[in-house]
Amino acid sequence: MAGLDKNTPHPSEIKLHKQSRLLEVTFSDGQQFSLPFEFLRVYSPSAAVRGHMPSQAVLQTGKRNVDIVDIQPVGHYAIKLVFSDGHDTGLYSWDVLYRLGSQQEALWQDYLNRLEAAGASRDIDTTPSPHKKSGCGH
Repeated sequence: MAGLDKNTPHPSEIKLHKQSRLLEVTFSDGQQFSLPFEFLRVYSPSAAVRGHMPSQAVLQTGKRNVDIVDIQPVGHYAIKLVFSDGHDTGLYSWDVLYRLGSQQEALWQDYLNRLEAAGASRDIDTTPSPHKKSGCGH
């Protein structure tokens, strides 16, 4: 992972809006981004999601209703987000958060295109599989 770009603005405020499932980040340059939990989850900077190279990236599906259950500071350069699906290995550095915020529209459209191409969904598939005898195992 590349080091923190010294020119990247630092967050002056980070607010978690559980009801609307948004992480609001205000940066020292005045930029403010409202990042949906689902967006942050599918663009997690973890190796489990991104792989070690772009060709290894794993398409995240069924994350529409994911929540952030905890935010943990990591030094003075990042936060670790703990999601309700158990994912907690992504470190969101200030430059990652800034890039996600400033490119949110294009990244989200790219994600939706990749989902569609894969025939996948933002919703969890609860259709019983013909191989299972009962429900979805909750």
